[in-house]
Amino acid sequence: MIYLIKGADLYAPQPLGQQDILLSGHKILNIAPSIEIIGKDVVHIEADGCLITPGFVDSLVHFGGGGGEGGFHTRTPEMQLTEATLAGVTTVIGALGTDATTRSHADLLAKARGLSNEGLSTYCYTGSYQLPARTVTGSVTDDLILIDKFIGIGEVAIADHRSSQPSVNELARVASESRVGGMLSGKGGIVSIHVGDSDEQLRLLHQVIEQSDLPARQFYPTHMNRNKSLLDAGINWTKAGGSIDFTTSTNQQFLDQGEIPAAGALAYCLKQGVNISQLTMSSDGNASLPVFDDKGDLVGLEVGRINSLYHSFKQAIDHYQVPFELAIASISTSPADILKLQNKGRVQVGYDADLVIMSKTDLAIDKVFAMGRLMVDKGQAVVKGTFE
Repeated sequence: MIYLIKGADLYAPQPLGQQDILLSGHKILNIAPSIEIIGKDVVHIEADGCLITPGFVDSLVHFGGGGGEGGFHTRTPEMQLTEATLAGVTTVIGALGTDATTRSHADLLAKARGLSNEGLSTYCYTGSYQLPARTVTGSVTDDLILIDKFIGIGEVAIADHRSSQPSVNELARVASESRVGGMLSGKGGIVSIHVGDSDEQLRLLHQVIEQSDLPARQFYPTHMNRNKSLLDAGINWTKAGGSIDFTTSTNQQFLDQGEIPAAGALAYCLKQGVNISQLTMSSDGNASLPVFDDKGDLVGLEVGRINSLYHSFKQAIDHYQVPFELAIASISTSPADILKLQNKGRVQVGYDADLVIMSKTDLAIDKVFAMGRLMVDKGQAVVKGTFE
């Protein structure tokens, strides 16, 4: 199918004014102020009064389900296709979490391939919270080289009572394995770091880059909006050359305990002079959101939602006055660049045809294209998951 989208204001993510966009197959073929093409296979979409952005890139989703901190009955459900597409998300990166025993990489890869068959672009992290890393082949490096979906390792937990309390040498070694695997396979080899709420914060990461040849950009710490102190530690990390990620799924208990909304954390960092290329938001979709008391006992549990990414993007603009192009970059261009996802995160000729069309007036999502396929039209899913 060939689509010609006419008359929308394009944010690629930089504002390019009113442009026409031609899509064919999986790719963007042309972008110009005026494109004229006719034919029986050409579908014209009039988008006057709309904005076009890149499809959203969600850099951390437990799309195979997660959780379990409260026992077997608290294992969270799998993500379904339209949970992503209705929220503008066209690319997802999946991970295991606390549980790498009843949740496996085989399940994670199967879910990734299933979602890919249904229309999303999917990638995965090998490993999990704990070190030594659990892998498919027995080697982090081999996983990245031999398995197409694996682009790095994570979430490796630090500063958290659920982590394996890794040493500097353990974390440096696994990061080196991921870095080499990424180099040899043309992938990012990023180490996704789950940061808990202990006072250790990012000290371990600073020790690793000080005591090894590894650069700060090899590590990608998330949940950095847990509290103001951790957020400030994150800003120091960006000064060392690293990037930080804010989690959009939250609950009132987290906020009452000092968590900063992801949109607010994004705005704060931008005001402190952090470059948008170092700042991202992710949903932590389908993860458990456990609340522990001061003794480490579980007292509450909810489930992360992938649509929180869209709501935080909108909140960043409406409530925190983040410029539109920067808010979009934080959920498209920045994560795609940090993870070295080729042809993702931009509206550009030759890039994958992942697009979101939304209303200028209220930013409501009207249409979503994933790899050139119309997934959402008039705010309704036109493609559903196999069991939806």
